[in-house]
Amino acid sequence: MVWATTQRAQIFLAGVTDDLAETARRALDELGDVHICSDWQALRERLVDGRADLVIAEAHGEEPALDAVEDVIISGGGRADWILVRAEADTGAPSPPIAERARETLHAPVDDQGLRGAVTRVLEARSLRGENRRLREYIRIMEDCRPLAHCLEPGQLYPMALDLLLRALDRERGVTVFKRANVPHSDAVALRGFSDAEASAVCRSLLEDKPVDVAAFDGTDVLDRGALHDGLRAAGIEVGSLLVLPLGGDGREPGVVCLFDEGRTFTPEDVERADVVARHSMAALDNADSYALAKERAFIDDVTEVYNARYLLSTCENELQRAERYGTPLSVLFLDLDRFKLVNDQYGHLIGSETLRRLSKLLLQAVRQVDTLARYGGDEFTILLVDTAHDAAMSIAERIRRTIADHSFEVGPADRIHLTISIGVSTCPVHGTTREELLDSADKAMYRAKSEGRNRVSSAGDLG
Repeated sequence: MVWATTQRAQIFLAGVTDDLAETARRALDELGDVHICSDWQALRERLVDGRADLVIAEAHGEEPALDAVEDVIISGGGRADWILVRAEADTGAPSPPIAERARETLHAPVDDQGLRGAVTRVLEARSLRGENRRLREYIRIMEDCRPLAHCLEPGQLYPMALDLLLRALDRERGVTVFKRANVPHSDAVALRGFSDAEASAVCRSLLEDKPVDVAAFDGTDVLDRGALHDGLRAAGIEVGSLLVLPLGGDGREPGVVCLFDEGRTFTPEDVERADVVARHSMAALDNADSYALAKERAFIDDVTEVYNARYLLSTCENELQRAERYGTPLSVLFLDLDRFKLVNDQYGHLIGSETLRRLSKLLLQAVRQVDTLARYGGDEFTILLVDTAHDAAMSIAERIRRTIADHSFEVGPADRIHLTISIGVSTCPVHGTTREELLDSADKAMYRAKSEGRNRVSSAGDLG
Protein backbone atom coordinates (compact mmCIF):
# COMPACT_ATOMS: atom_id res chain seq x y z
CA MET A 1 0.00 0.00 0.00
CA VAL A 2 1.38 3.40 -0.95
CA TRP A 3 1.53 5.98 1.86
CA ALA A 4 -1.52 8.23 1.60
CA THR A 5 -1.18 11.93 2.29
CA THR A 6 -2.29 15.23 0.85
CA GLN A 7 1.37 16.25 0.36
CA ARG A 8 4.29 14.32 -1.09
CA ALA A 9 6.74 13.07 1.49
CA GLN A 10 10.06 14.90 1.67
CA ILE A 11 12.82 12.29 1.73
CA PHE A 12 16.42 13.34 2.38
CA LEU A 13 19.46 11.15 1.72
CA ALA A 14 22.87 11.83 3.24
CA GLY A 15 26.16 10.02 3.33
CA VAL A 16 24.91 7.51 0.79
CA THR A 17 26.81 5.83 -2.03
CA ASP A 18 26.04 6.63 -5.64
CA ASP A 19 24.40 3.23 -6.01
CA LEU A 20 22.00 3.85 -3.09
CA ALA A 21 21.23 7.36 -4.38
CA GLU A 22 20.32 5.96 -7.80
CA THR A 23 18.20 3.22 -6.22
CA ALA A 24 16.35 5.82 -4.14
CA ARG A 25 15.59 8.02 -7.15
CA ARG A 26 14.25 5.05 -9.05
CA ALA A 27 12.36 3.25 -6.28
CA LEU A 28 10.89 6.15 -4.30
CA ASP A 29 9.53 8.40 -7.04
CA GLU A 30 5.92 7.41 -6.27
CA LEU A 31 6.38 7.89 -2.53
CA GLY A 32 7.81 11.37 -2.35
CA ASP A 33 10.37 13.95 -3.37
CA VAL A 34 13.91 12.64 -3.00
CA HIS A 35 16.65 15.10 -2.03
CA ILE A 36 20.30 13.98 -2.20
CA CYS A 37 22.61 15.86 0.17
CA SER A 38 26.26 15.91 -0.75
CA ASP A 39 27.42 15.63 2.85
CA TRP A 40 26.21 15.88 6.45
CA GLN A 41 26.63 19.65 6.55
CA ALA A 42 24.40 20.01 3.48
CA LEU A 43 21.76 17.89 5.22
CA ARG A 44 22.06 20.05 8.32
CA GLU A 45 21.50 23.23 6.27
CA ARG A 46 18.48 21.75 4.48
CA LEU A 47 16.91 20.56 7.71
CA VAL A 48 17.28 23.85 9.55
CA ASP A 49 15.17 25.74 6.97
CA GLY A 50 13.11 22.95 5.43
CA ARG A 51 10.78 20.10 6.26
CA ALA A 52 11.89 16.50 6.35
CA ASP A 53 9.58 13.55 6.74
CA LEU A 54 12.24 10.92 6.36
CA VAL A 55 16.06 10.79 6.38
CA ILE A 56 17.87 7.85 4.81
CA ALA A 57 21.42 7.72 6.08
CA GLU A 58 24.17 5.29 5.24
CA ALA A 59 26.58 4.53 8.07
CA HIS A 60 29.98 3.02 7.59
CA GLY A 61 31.15 1.73 10.94
CA GLU A 62 30.86 4.47 13.56
CA GLU A 63 30.17 7.79 11.89
CA PRO A 64 30.49 10.71 14.38
CA ALA A 65 28.98 13.17 11.92
CA LEU A 66 25.82 11.06 11.86
CA ASP A 67 25.23 11.71 15.56
CA ALA A 68 25.86 15.42 15.08
CA VAL A 69 23.22 15.76 12.38
CA GLU A 70 20.80 13.76 14.51
CA ASP A 71 20.84 16.68 16.98
CA VAL A 72 19.74 18.99 14.17
CA ILE A 73 16.81 16.79 13.23
CA ILE A 74 15.67 16.25 16.81
CA SER A 75 15.99 19.88 17.93
CA GLY A 76 15.32 21.69 14.66
CA GLY A 77 12.39 19.72 13.49
CA GLY A 78 12.51 16.67 15.57
CA ARG A 79 9.68 14.97 13.69
CA ALA A 80 11.76 13.37 10.93
CA ASP A 81 11.97 9.58 10.84
CA TRP A 82 15.18 7.67 10.06
CA ILE A 83 16.10 4.70 7.96
CA LEU A 84 19.67 3.55 8.53
CA VAL A 85 21.52 1.64 5.82
CA ARG A 86 24.59 -0.21 7.01
CA ALA A 87 27.29 -2.03 5.15
CA GLU A 88 26.82 -5.79 5.30
CA ALA A 89 30.21 -6.07 7.00
CA ASP A 90 29.05 -3.75 9.82
CA THR A 91 26.58 -6.23 11.33
CA GLY A 92 28.85 -6.94 14.26
CA ALA A 93 30.23 -3.42 14.63
CA PRO A 94 29.13 -1.12 17.44
CA SER A 95 25.97 0.79 16.46
CA PRO A 96 26.03 4.58 16.43
CA PRO A 97 23.38 6.12 18.75
CA ILE A 98 21.25 7.07 15.76
CA ALA A 99 20.64 3.38 15.09
CA GLU A 100 18.51 3.25 18.22
CA ARG A 101 16.22 5.89 16.73
CA ALA A 102 16.00 4.39 13.26
CA ARG A 103 12.57 3.09 12.29
CA GLU A 104 14.19 0.58 9.96
CA THR A 105 17.74 -0.69 9.52
CA LEU A 106 18.76 -2.12 6.15
CA HIS A 107 22.00 -3.69 5.03
CA ALA A 108 23.71 -2.92 1.78
CA PRO A 109 23.36 -3.66 -0.99
CA VAL A 110 19.70 -2.50 -1.04
CA ASP A 111 17.51 -3.22 -4.07
CA ASP A 112 14.49 -1.26 -5.30
CA GLN A 113 11.91 -3.54 -3.69
CA GLY A 114 13.65 -3.62 -0.32
CA LEU A 115 14.07 0.16 -0.14
CA ARG A 116 10.55 0.87 -1.36
CA GLY A 117 9.10 -1.56 1.16
CA ALA A 118 11.04 -0.06 4.08
CA VAL A 119 10.13 3.52 3.14
CA THR A 120 6.46 2.58 2.65
CA ARG A 121 6.31 0.97 6.09
CA VAL A 122 7.96 3.94 7.78
CA LEU A 123 5.75 6.49 6.04
CA GLU A 124 2.55 4.54 6.75
CA ALA A 125 3.47 4.29 10.43
CA ARG A 126 4.33 7.97 10.37
CA SER A 127 0.93 8.76 8.89
CA LEU A 128 -0.84 6.77 11.62
CA ARG A 129 1.16 8.49 14.36
CA GLY A 130 0.34 11.85 12.80
CA GLU A 131 -3.36 11.00 12.71
CA ASN A 132 -3.23 9.91 16.35
CA ARG A 133 -1.53 13.17 17.29
CA ARG A 134 -4.15 15.10 15.35
CA LEU A 135 -7.01 13.29 17.08
CA ARG A 136 -5.44 13.77 20.50
CA GLU A 137 -5.02 17.46 19.73
CA TYR A 138 -8.67 17.76 18.71
CA ILE A 139 -9.74 16.03 21.91
CA ARG A 140 -7.62 18.46 23.91
CA ILE A 141 -9.11 21.44 22.07
CA MET A 142 -12.65 20.15 22.63
CA GLU A 143 -11.90 19.62 26.31
CA ASP A 144 -10.57 23.18 26.50
CA CYS A 145 -13.79 24.41 24.85
CA ARG A 146 -16.05 22.91 27.52
CA PRO A 147 -16.28 26.11 29.61
CA LEU A 148 -17.84 27.85 26.59
CA ALA A 149 -21.04 25.89 27.21
CA HIS A 150 -21.44 27.63 30.57
CA CYS A 151 -20.76 31.14 29.25
CA LEU A 152 -24.05 32.95 28.64
CA GLU A 153 -22.70 36.48 28.13
CA PRO A 154 -21.29 37.35 24.67
CA GLY A 155 -19.15 40.05 26.27
CA GLN A 156 -17.29 37.24 28.05
CA LEU A 157 -17.68 34.60 25.36
CA TYR A 158 -15.71 36.37 22.61
CA PRO A 159 -12.58 36.97 24.74
CA MET A 160 -12.82 33.34 25.91
CA ALA A 161 -12.98 32.15 22.28
CA LEU A 162 -9.90 34.26 21.53
CA ASP A 163 -7.98 32.65 24.40
CA LEU A 164 -9.01 29.16 23.25
CA LEU A 165 -7.95 29.88 19.67
CA LEU A 166 -4.56 31.19 20.79
CA ARG A 167 -3.97 28.03 22.80
CA ALA A 168 -5.19 25.73 20.03
CA LEU A 169 -2.84 27.28 17.47
CA ASP A 170 0.05 28.05 19.84
CA ARG A 171 -0.01 31.78 19.13
CA GLU A 172 0.28 34.77 21.47
CA ARG A 173 -1.25 37.72 19.57
CA GLY A 174 -4.89 38.06 18.65
CA VAL A 175 -7.85 40.41 18.61
CA THR A 176 -11.62 40.00 18.64
CA VAL A 177 -14.20 42.59 17.59
CA PHE A 178 -17.86 42.03 18.46
CA LYS A 179 -21.12 43.86 19.01
CA ARG A 180 -24.31 43.24 20.95
CA ALA A 181 -27.36 42.65 18.79
CA ASN A 182 -30.10 45.22 19.36
CA VAL A 183 -27.83 47.21 21.71
CA PRO A 184 -26.75 50.53 20.12
CA HIS A 185 -23.10 51.61 20.35
CA SER A 186 -22.13 48.26 21.86
CA ASP A 187 -19.11 47.39 19.69
CA ALA A 188 -16.19 46.10 21.74
CA VAL A 189 -12.62 44.88 21.24
CA ALA A 190 -10.56 42.39 23.26
CA LEU A 191 -6.83 41.90 22.63
CA ARG A 192 -4.05 39.57 23.69
CA GLY A 193 -0.32 40.07 23.30
CA PHE A 194 -0.30 43.88 22.96
CA SER A 195 1.14 46.61 25.13
CA ASP A 196 -1.26 49.06 26.78
CA ALA A 197 -0.38 51.76 24.25
CA GLU A 198 -0.89 49.38 21.31
CA ALA A 199 -4.18 48.15 22.76
CA SER A 200 -5.51 51.69 23.10
CA ALA A 201 -4.51 52.50 19.53
CA VAL A 202 -6.11 49.32 18.16
CA CYS A 203 -9.36 49.92 20.06
CA ARG A 204 -9.56 53.49 18.82
CA SER A 205 -8.84 52.45 15.24
CA LEU A 206 -11.21 49.45 15.04
CA LEU A 207 -14.08 51.09 16.92
CA GLU A 208 -13.86 54.73 15.83
CA ASP A 209 -11.47 55.56 12.99
CA LYS A 210 -11.82 52.43 10.84
CA PRO A 211 -14.75 50.44 12.26
CA VAL A 212 -14.95 46.85 11.05
CA ASP A 213 -18.17 45.31 9.76
CA VAL A 214 -17.98 42.07 11.75
CA ALA A 215 -20.89 40.60 9.82
CA ALA A 216 -19.02 40.87 6.49
CA PHE A 217 -16.71 37.88 7.12
CA ASP A 218 -17.77 34.46 5.84
CA GLY A 219 -16.17 31.29 7.16
CA THR A 220 -12.79 30.56 8.73
CA ASP A 221 -10.10 31.91 6.43
CA VAL A 222 -6.52 33.16 6.23
CA LEU A 223 -6.43 36.73 4.92
CA ASP A 224 -3.54 38.87 3.71
CA ARG A 225 -5.55 42.08 3.30
CA GLY A 226 -8.86 43.63 4.17
CA ALA A 227 -10.62 45.85 6.68
CA LEU A 228 -8.92 44.28 9.69
CA HIS A 229 -5.49 44.79 8.14
CA ASP A 230 -6.33 48.40 7.34
CA GLY A 231 -7.55 49.11 10.87
CA LEU A 232 -4.59 47.43 12.53
CA ARG A 233 -2.03 49.15 10.32
CA ALA A 234 -3.72 52.49 10.94
CA ALA A 235 -3.04 51.81 14.64
CA GLY A 236 0.65 51.27 13.88
CA ILE A 237 0.55 47.47 14.14
CA GLU A 238 2.57 45.36 11.71
CA VAL A 239 0.34 42.72 10.14
CA GLY A 240 1.14 39.74 7.97
CA SER A 241 -1.47 37.04 7.53
CA LEU A 242 -4.50 36.87 9.83
CA LEU A 243 -6.48 33.74 10.57
CA VAL A 244 -10.04 35.04 10.80
CA LEU A 245 -12.81 33.24 12.64
CA PRO A 246 -16.23 34.88 12.16
CA LEU A 247 -18.85 34.01 14.77
CA GLY A 248 -22.47 34.93 15.30
CA GLY A 249 -24.84 36.12 12.63
CA ASP A 250 -28.32 34.75 11.82
CA GLY A 251 -29.73 36.38 14.93
CA ARG A 252 -26.72 35.59 17.13
CA GLU A 253 -24.37 38.21 18.54
CA PRO A 254 -22.02 38.97 15.58
CA GLY A 255 -18.26 39.15 15.95
CA VAL A 256 -14.91 38.08 14.53
CA VAL A 257 -11.86 36.53 16.21
CA CYS A 258 -8.48 36.74 14.48
CA LEU A 259 -4.91 35.59 15.16
CA PHE A 260 -1.62 37.00 13.88
CA ASP A 261 0.69 34.61 12.02
CA GLU A 262 3.68 35.76 14.11
CA GLY A 263 6.03 34.85 11.27
CA ARG A 264 4.66 31.31 10.92
CA THR A 265 2.47 30.35 7.98
CA PHE A 266 -1.00 29.13 8.92
CA THR A 267 -1.43 25.51 7.83
CA PRO A 268 -4.55 23.57 6.81
CA GLU A 269 -4.27 21.87 10.21
CA ASP A 270 -4.44 25.30 11.88
CA VAL A 271 -7.65 26.05 10.01
CA GLU A 272 -9.11 22.69 11.10
CA ARG A 273 -8.27 23.40 14.74
CA ALA A 274 -9.80 26.86 14.43
CA ASP A 275 -12.98 25.30 13.08
CA VAL A 276 -13.25 23.15 16.21
CA VAL A 277 -13.16 26.30 18.36
CA ALA A 278 -15.63 27.98 15.98
CA ARG A 279 -18.17 25.16 16.27
CA HIS A 280 -18.09 25.22 20.07
CA SER A 281 -18.25 29.03 20.11
CA MET A 282 -21.25 29.09 17.79
CA ALA A 283 -23.06 26.56 19.97
CA ALA A 284 -22.29 28.70 23.01
CA LEU A 285 -23.64 31.77 21.21
CA ASP A 286 -26.84 29.85 20.53
CA ASN A 287 -27.11 29.15 24.25
CA ALA A 288 -26.39 32.79 25.08
CA ASP A 289 -29.01 33.92 22.58
CA SER A 290 -31.62 31.60 24.11
CA TYR A 291 -30.67 32.78 27.57
CA ALA A 292 -30.95 36.44 26.57
CA LEU A 293 -34.36 35.78 25.02
CA ALA A 294 -35.55 34.00 28.15
CA LYS A 295 -34.32 36.89 30.29
CA GLU A 296 -36.10 39.35 28.05
CA ARG A 297 -39.32 37.40 28.43
CA ALA A 298 -38.96 36.92 32.14
CA PHE A 299 -40.48 39.27 34.67
CA ILE A 300 -37.65 39.44 37.21
CA ASP A 301 -34.92 42.07 37.06
CA ASP A 302 -31.59 40.24 37.14
CA VAL A 303 -29.79 42.94 39.17
CA THR A 304 -32.27 43.72 41.95
CA GLU A 305 -34.38 40.53 41.77
CA VAL A 306 -37.58 42.57 42.00
CA TYR A 307 -40.08 42.76 39.15
CA ASN A 308 -38.99 44.47 35.93
CA ALA A 309 -40.70 47.07 33.75
CA ARG A 310 -42.30 44.39 31.55
CA TYR A 311 -44.09 42.91 34.54
CA LEU A 312 -45.00 46.36 35.86
CA LEU A 313 -46.74 47.37 32.62
CA SER A 314 -48.70 44.12 32.49
CA THR A 315 -49.71 44.31 36.16
CA CYS A 316 -50.61 48.00 35.97
CA GLU A 317 -53.04 47.22 33.16
CA ASN A 318 -54.66 44.44 35.20
CA GLU A 319 -54.88 46.55 38.35
CA LEU A 320 -56.48 49.45 36.46
CA GLN A 321 -59.16 47.10 35.15
CA ARG A 322 -59.74 45.79 38.65
CA ALA A 323 -59.91 49.32 40.11
CA GLU A 324 -62.44 50.32 37.48
CA ARG A 325 -64.53 47.20 38.12
CA TYR A 326 -64.72 47.71 41.89
CA GLY A 327 -64.52 51.49 42.01
CA THR A 328 -61.36 51.49 44.15
CA PRO A 329 -58.37 53.84 43.86
CA LEU A 330 -54.97 52.80 42.50
CA SER A 331 -51.90 54.92 43.24
CA VAL A 332 -48.48 54.92 41.61
CA LEU A 333 -45.17 55.99 43.15
CA PHE A 334 -42.38 56.87 40.73
CA LEU A 335 -39.02 56.86 42.55
CA ASP A 336 -35.62 58.01 41.34
CA LEU A 337 -32.37 58.07 43.35
CA ASP A 338 -30.72 61.47 43.55
CA ARG A 339 -27.30 61.78 41.88
CA PHE A 340 -26.81 58.03 41.80
CA LYS A 341 -24.39 58.39 38.88
CA LEU A 342 -21.82 59.67 41.39
CA VAL A 343 -21.93 56.31 43.19
CA ASN A 344 -21.16 54.44 39.95
CA ASP A 345 -18.44 56.91 39.00
CA GLN A 346 -16.73 56.82 42.40
CA TYR A 347 -17.17 53.19 43.43
CA GLY A 348 -17.82 51.37 40.15
CA HIS A 349 -20.83 49.62 38.68
CA LEU A 350 -20.45 46.48 40.81
CA ILE A 351 -20.90 48.53 43.98
CA GLY A 352 -23.67 50.46 42.24
CA SER A 353 -25.54 47.25 41.46
CA GLU A 354 -25.12 45.98 45.00
CA THR A 355 -26.48 49.28 46.33
CA LEU A 356 -29.54 48.93 44.10
CA ARG A 357 -30.12 45.43 45.46
CA ARG A 358 -30.03 46.72 49.04
CA LEU A 359 -32.32 49.59 48.14
CA SER A 360 -34.78 47.08 46.66
CA LYS A 361 -34.89 45.18 49.94
CA LEU A 362 -35.68 48.40 51.83
CA LEU A 363 -38.47 49.23 49.42
CA LEU A 364 -39.96 45.73 49.70
CA GLN A 365 -40.12 46.16 53.46
CA ALA A 366 -42.00 49.44 53.01
CA VAL A 367 -44.92 48.05 50.98
CA ARG A 368 -47.56 45.36 51.43
CA GLN A 369 -47.49 41.97 49.73
CA VAL A 370 -50.44 43.01 47.57
CA ASP A 371 -48.48 45.99 46.23
CA THR A 372 -46.06 45.73 43.29
CA LEU A 373 -42.47 46.96 43.34
CA ALA A 374 -40.62 47.04 40.02
CA ARG A 375 -37.36 48.39 38.74
CA TYR A 376 -38.42 50.63 35.89
CA GLY A 377 -34.89 51.12 34.59
CA GLY A 378 -31.49 52.33 35.79
CA ASP A 379 -32.01 53.74 39.29
CA GLU A 380 -35.75 54.31 38.78
CA PHE A 381 -38.36 52.23 40.62
CA THR A 382 -42.15 52.14 40.49
CA ILE A 383 -44.60 50.99 43.14
CA LEU A 384 -48.25 50.15 42.47
CA LEU A 385 -50.35 50.69 45.61
CA VAL A 386 -53.68 48.90 45.23
CA ASP A 387 -56.79 50.17 47.02
CA THR A 388 -54.80 53.23 48.13
CA ALA A 389 -56.16 56.78 47.94
CA HIS A 390 -53.93 59.73 47.07
CA ASP A 391 -53.44 61.07 50.62
CA ALA A 392 -52.46 57.63 51.88
CA ALA A 393 -50.08 57.20 48.94
CA MET A 394 -48.43 60.54 49.75
CA SER A 395 -47.91 59.38 53.35
CA ILE A 396 -46.38 56.09 52.20
CA ALA A 397 -44.10 57.97 49.81
CA GLU A 398 -42.94 60.28 52.59
CA ARG A 399 -42.22 57.32 54.86
CA ILE A 400 -40.16 55.70 52.11
CA ARG A 401 -38.26 58.96 51.50
CA ARG A 402 -37.30 59.22 55.19
CA THR A 403 -36.33 55.55 55.37
CA ILE A 404 -33.92 55.91 52.46
CA ALA A 405 -32.47 59.21 53.73
CA ASP A 406 -31.84 57.71 57.19
CA HIS A 407 -30.27 54.51 55.89
CA SER A 408 -26.51 54.00 55.64
CA PHE A 409 -25.43 51.97 52.57
CA GLU A 410 -22.21 49.98 52.78
CA VAL A 411 -19.99 50.50 49.73
CA GLY A 412 -16.75 48.96 50.95
CA PRO A 413 -15.05 47.39 53.96
CA ALA A 414 -14.98 50.73 55.80
CA ASP A 415 -17.04 53.00 53.54
CA ARG A 416 -20.70 53.89 53.99
CA ILE A 417 -22.80 56.45 52.14
CA HIS A 418 -26.22 58.10 52.50
CA LEU A 419 -28.59 58.41 49.55
CA THR A 420 -31.73 60.41 48.95
CA ILE A 421 -34.65 59.78 46.66
CA SER A 422 -37.24 61.87 44.82
CA ILE A 423 -40.78 60.51 44.50
CA GLY A 424 -43.74 61.44 42.32
CA VAL A 425 -47.25 60.26 43.23
CA SER A 426 -50.33 59.89 41.02
CA THR A 427 -53.69 58.22 41.62
CA CYS A 428 -56.39 56.74 39.41
CA PRO A 429 -58.89 58.09 38.55
CA VAL A 430 -57.84 61.56 39.79
CA HIS A 431 -54.69 61.93 37.64
CA GLY A 432 -55.45 59.48 34.86
CA THR A 433 -57.48 56.44 33.93
CA THR A 434 -55.05 54.68 31.58
CA ARG A 435 -51.69 53.12 32.27
CA GLU A 436 -49.89 55.68 30.18
CA GLU A 437 -51.60 58.63 31.88
CA LEU A 438 -51.00 57.31 35.37
CA LEU A 439 -47.32 56.50 34.87
CA ASP A 440 -46.66 59.69 32.96
CA SER A 441 -48.20 61.92 35.65
CA ALA A 442 -46.23 60.15 38.40
CA ASP A 443 -43.05 60.50 36.34
CA LYS A 444 -43.62 64.23 35.82
CA ALA A 445 -44.34 64.70 39.54
CA MET A 446 -41.03 62.97 40.32
CA TYR A 447 -39.16 65.37 38.03
CA ARG A 448 -40.92 68.25 39.76
CA ALA A 449 -39.52 66.94 43.06
CA LYS A 450 -36.06 66.90 41.44
CA SER A 451 -36.42 70.47 40.22
CA GLU A 452 -37.48 71.66 43.67
CA GLY A 453 -34.29 70.44 45.31
CA ARG A 454 -34.50 66.63 45.38
CA ASN A 455 -35.07 64.42 48.44
CA ARG A 456 -38.78 65.19 48.47
CA VAL A 457 -42.23 63.90 47.46
CA SER A 458 -44.34 65.65 44.83
CA SER A 459 -47.99 65.10 43.91
CA ALA A 460 -49.25 64.92 40.35
CA GLY A 461 -51.98 67.29 41.55
CA ASP A 462 -49.38 70.05 41.90
CA LEU A 463 -48.31 69.95 38.27
CA GLY A 464 -50.82 72.57 37.19
